[in-house]
Amino acid sequence: MSSQSRSPNAELGLLDATMIGMGAMIGAGIFVLTGLAAEIAGPAAIVVFALNGVVTAFTGLSYAELAASIPKSGGGYAFVREIFDDLSSFIMGWMLWFAYMIAGALYALGFAPNFLELLHVYGVVAPPDQVGAIALPIVDATLPLAFLLAFVAVLGLVALNAVSTAASGSAETIFTIIKVSILVIFVGFGLASPMFSGAEFQPLFPAGGGAAAILPAMGLTFIAFEGYDLITTVTEEVENPRKNIPKAIFLSLVATVIVYLAVVTVAVGTLGAQGLADAGEAGIAAAATSFMPTGLPVIRNGGALIVFGAVFSTLTALNAVVIASSRVAFSMGREGQLLPSFGQLHHRYGTPFVAILASAVVMLGSVALPTQSAGNMSSLFFLLSFIIVNVAVIRLRRERPDMHRPYEMPFYPAPPLIGVALNLILTVVLVEYLIRTDPLALGLSVGWILLGGVAYVVLNRVRTEPQRDDGTDIEMTPEVDD
Repeated sequence: MSSQSRSPNAELGLLDATMIGMGAMIGAGIFVLTGLAAEIAGPAAIVVFALNGVVTAFTGLSYAELAASIPKSGGGYAFVREIFDDLSSFIMGWMLWFAYMIAGALYALGFAPNFLELLHVYGVVAPPDQVGAIALPIVDATLPLAFLLAFVAVLGLVALNAVSTAASGSAETIFTIIKVSILVIFVGFGLASPMFSGAEFQPLFPAGGGAAAILPAMGLTFIAFEGYDLITTVTEEVENPRKNIPKAIFLSLVATVIVYLAVVTVAVGTLGAQGLADAGEAGIAAAATSFMPTGLPVIRNGGALIVFGAVFSTLTALNAVVIASSRVAFSMGREGQLLPSFGQLHHRYGTPFVAILASAVVMLGSVALPTQSAGNMSSLFFLLSFIIVNVAVIRLRRERPDMHRPYEMPFYPAPPLIGVALNLILTVVLVEYLIRTDPLALGLSVGWILLGGVAYVVLNRVRTEPQRDDGTDIEMTPEVDD
């Protein structure tokens, strides 16, 4: 493959950037995680998503200021690279890259069962729980059809991103508009339904856990609001980034929180928190089936419409994180913190080809993970990286007070300090939850950090070798002369 060093083209407008953020935030989370949140927090699931929106807003202010001040692709990594030392910025990039790749696996795993359900609605396959495994040609083995679908989804979107940034950005905009439209229909029918009752929100907190039950639910569902970081990973591909990136962050955050609160309100108000919890990953679809009309042309019933929306949502979220993960790896390669080939654009397609392929390898391998473990790991690494970003904005203000900042957050330093505290609390709660319920996710997370340490040492050694070859090692020169 031939490639060369060049700058990305600014092909994405404010709408595209906003939709990239919304595409990730209104993704698998709203369809898959709502039932899980209701299972832990009861009707207070609506409080869970509202508070996650608040936590996100504080860190979003930091992202907006940093993105306007440092208009570089790579998201939080690019900011930290500008402010902290080599090791700290490597750790940040390493964690953020992993968080996006694992999020990609989560969305692919969410896409597969919803796509099977959609095929089932139209009589193409049996119900998803009755679909058998597929025999692989050449090798004597079988694989679950859902696994193969997740694998193919990742491959397809990786190919799209590898050949065209503009095509992937346009696809994101179209998909996001479709799924938001479907959710608006869901909310409209739900609010007008006689099934909707405010009594479903009484009592608000579960009898066993009380108000404290919302904390683990917040940690588990935090991944639903990571999309604003994703916008900043493509900063150099956005027109007028100093103005459009902060606008896109705020627009996507506000729109997403409104959509989440409306959908969760309707779901709890019609199906009830216990009904949502019993339906699990299909909670929103079950709610839609309960109150939306049946016998509709083409879409047949409300549940099918929501499944259709879930397919689009998981695909858009997957597409968004393929973009984001590759841009983080691209930035690390360009900064010399991964192999140089990661930081190069393809001579023909203008995309970070090697970074996309490398991200795809981890995503494809991760679709073998349990869905919940993928969600837990991704949430954990996003929380850790957001803590560092909030610290970064404080440090930048202290070290470069006169720096040109097209956008400055109000009430500084309160927002980043509150952001650090809230993300830290959720991190501690989530780690404690993983120790009790998901040691696989915790073990793999620690393993990725250790792998990063090895990679950092090896890459540093590789970077110093060319200097020795060029004779820059002054201690060796006299021996050669002798």
